[in-house]
Amino acid sequence: MGMHVEVRHLDKHFGDFHAVKDVSFEIEKGKLIGLLGPSGGGKTSILRMLAGLEQPDQGDILFHGERVNRLSPQDRGIGFVFQSYALFKHMTVFDNIAFGLKIKKLQKAQIRERVMELVELTGLKGFEKRLPHQLSGGQRQRVAFARALAPSPQLLLLDEPFAAIDAKIRQELRSWLRELIDEVGITSIFVTHDQEEAIEVADEIMIINQGKLEQKGTPWDLYKEPNTPFVASFIGQSTLVEHAAALKGFEEESRGGSTQALIRPEYIEIGPESEFALLSATAGGVVKHLHFRGSEWLVEVEVGGQTLTTFRSLEKENLEIGQEIRVLVHRAYLFNEERSWIAENPLKRDSFSVII
Repeated sequence: MGMHVEVRHLDKHFGDFHAVKDVSFEIEKGKLIGLLGPSGGGKTSILRMLAGLEQPDQGDILFHGERVNRLSPQDRGIGFVFQSYALFKHMTVFDNIAFGLKIKKLQKAQIRERVMELVELTGLKGFEKRLPHQLSGGQRQRVAFARALAPSPQLLLLDEPFAAIDAKIRQELRSWLRELIDEVGITSIFVTHDQEEAIEVADEIMIINQGKLEQKGTPWDLYKEPNTPFVASFIGQSTLVEHAAALKGFEEESRGGSTQALIRPEYIEIGPESEFALLSATAGGVVKHLHFRGSEWLVEVEVGGQTLTTFRSLEKENLEIGQEIRVLVHRAYLFNEERSWIAENPLKRDSFSVII
């Protein structure tokens, strides 16, 4: 099962609003792809064009190498799950799941067999005769998945599928969805604005911002080698420093003054003087805030008028608010109008070579 999806130069306006700008991508069979980005960035418009619910102004959508632009939603072989379950309120779980199969005019015995298979697969055994209002939010969303999967679509499209569900259940449903998709082996695309959800569930993530595809890759690729400042700031936590020259060790990197830096928490080391072999590579800072995070401290430290955020192990000596400490920035993601690059702190390197 599964489908190879290709999108070429997709473009869409709604009146004067340019919702999707020249977007192209390919999705391998059986992959689960997350469309991630801020609200209003174009994710749902792309999904709706794949589904055939919107027509692109320009560009082509290909399933299995065949252009489907003119095909109706029913003829595209897709399953769709919306955030608001959209179950038929007056129908039982069984009849909700069977809905697409009845439209296909399958025989009763065939329908029953397929529905029972899906009830089993989605963990809804024993609930077949219930109505939607007799189910929890998580169960209703499982019915929506079962209903979408019933006609054996080749492509599953999910629009913020867990948005209406509370956090604890959402966590369970994510792992459940990942296992379900692996088991069914269906190519799937889901829209989310929650990076944690995308990182946890998706094989690959496409970051969509202001109608453009900023980058496509595994969560690790995006984290390690962001192509644009937007991707760097969107995945993980970062602090934006307007003038990289203000950072100790990065004065040279940013001659001309227009270079900005994104600093991730794990790029920064902090502590009292006694913890650093190389004081020359550090700058002085003051602890502004301490947030206990269960397994570590999240520390906000002010360095040269700039607040940076980093983590500190519980194993190490506790810091206090107002304490003067040393701050070592190991590396920074730098960018200016022309380009972006990751730079290591040269002071670290130079002082090491002296010791050795």
